Amino acid sequence: MISDRPDVLIVGAGFAGMYAIHRFRNQGLNVLALEAGSDVGGTWYWNRYPGARCDVPSLEYSFGFSKELEQQWGWPEVFSAQPDILRYANHVADRFDLRGNIRFNTRVNAVDYLEQQNLWRATTEHGEQIEARFCVMATGCLSVPNTPKLPGAESFTGRVLHTGLWPKEKVDLAGKRVGVIGTGSSGVQAIPELAKQAHHLTVFQRTPVYTVPANRKAMRDAVQQEFRDRYHDIRKMQQQNPGGVSGFQPLASVNRPATDPAAPPLAPAAILELTPDQRRQVVAERGLGALLTFRDAYTNLEANEAANEAFRDGVRSIVDNPDTAERLCPTTYGLGCKRQVLDRDYYVTFNRDDVTLVDVTETPIESITENGICTSAQSYDFDVLIYATGFDAMTGALLRANITGREGQRLADKWRHGPVAYLGLQMSGFPNLFTVTGPGSPSVLCNMLVAIEQHVNWIGDCIDYLRENNLARIEPLPEAENDWVAHVNEVAKGTMYTTPGCNSWYLGANIPGKPRIFMPYVGGYPRYRERCEQIVANGYEGFRFR
Repeated sequence: MISDRPDVLIVGAGFAGMYAIHRFRNQGLNVLALEAGSDVGGTWYWNRYPGARCDVPSLEYSFGFSKELEQQWGWPEVFSAQPDILRYANHVADRFDLRGNIRFNTRVNAVDYLEQQNLWRATTEHGEQIEARFCVMATGCLSVPNTPKLPGAESFTGRVLHTGLWPKEKVDLAGKRVGVIGTGSSGVQAIPELAKQAHHLTVFQRTPVYTVPANRKAMRDAVQQEFRDRYHDIRKMQQQNPGGVSGFQPLASVNRPATDPAAPPLAPAAILELTPDQRRQVVAERGLGALLTFRDAYTNLEANEAANEAFRDGVRSIVDNPDTAERLCPTTYGLGCKRQVLDRDYYVTFNRDDVTLVDVTETPIESITENGICTSAQSYDFDVLIYATGFDAMTGALLRANITGREGQRLADKWRHGPVAYLGLQMSGFPNLFTVTGPGSPSVLCNMLVAIEQHVNWIGDCIDYLRENNLARIEPLPEAENDWVAHVNEVAKGTMYTTPGCNSWYLGANIPGKPRIFMPYVGGYPRYRERCEQIVANGYEGFRFR
């Protein structure tokens, strides 16, 4: 049951908070989680917009801590939609009786370290205060919606929605004139579905995106069963894969058509091995997703531009209107700069007569009016305005929690020039405060459930180590923290993530005034995990105890 005097206070009840409850409770710890929403699920609770879908195969976007859970749950699709993932979250909460340790509808406004008592105190929006020796911020990497400050936004008299805060109740768009701002991942997923529902959809695009078709297949029973039979091996393979995805190809799903000897090679290692005509043929025959298989496209600028141009040729072949096609073609950055977006019918949606694309780099939005949007070229009237403008990623939720550490140090001040953390797990000056998939860890470059389990297990082992050795608190040494941040940035150099013109939310580039620093660890999940294990084996190297 819920306790007001927990050993561990967890902020958030998404997948990270849920597993943390289960893990810490099994260690004999008294646990309390505070959750702003009315139920579990985190990002899958809030992001209910039409078309919301995971970009990791369903069978791998799952917990590995319970063999029974692996055998019981079945996925309906290869890449699952938001409702099915939320059902999975609820099943996990029910199966492991997690809700008894969660206080819902409770938003945390401040988290303060009480140095004399060696306790963390969380203050909720209702003024309630809870104290615990350990605090775990399981607030998620994509949990603070970003809404741009546009002149006159408050004057719009129609309905305003944000993809990251979509209502639980059904949104009826039939007969409505709908405007959507943003063509990132959520926009790309939502736009085809919104177009089917609205009377007319107008899309306001700032930056074209590289997006490839998602797997549309229903889950076959034979494939599901093969994963169940092989889950032990698959979890091992996940631990050795840079992105935490095993790459396992079940025999039940293998299709071996006859090979056309005149066809270009199937996914050769290097795109520069093909002529421009062969590249176009690869895209025509195997879709835009084939471009993701060329390894040199992510390490060689010439190869990257070859892939970019093949991608643009592919878009031009799909979109009927040449002007619209050109506006949908990315030209200012390359494949690999941003997290890969998966779509369902994104480009063909712009062939509809009831869909209009507005390029705001050509005709900027000047203001929101009571009736809609006014650009430098014309005015547009809407009944519904939808912001698909993403998140204040990775640091947003941590900074919003107003965390104050030792000697009154505010996390906002410590991170004024960008996030500084050791392993994405802890910050110097904030003893016994842990972050799950924080900045400096693989997090959003990895299968999040694999990353979450690794982090929570590390934190649980660390708490046990403190208790077994009668140690009061742990925090990183400043020099270890700074060395790790330098390593994170060094590893990112030379990758497509940090090339000139790459302005992604990995760098905080979508938030005005946010320091430009590469936040996730691009060195790969196995390398990161091994480093975490090595640090523990060396007596928690880089940490200090008191």
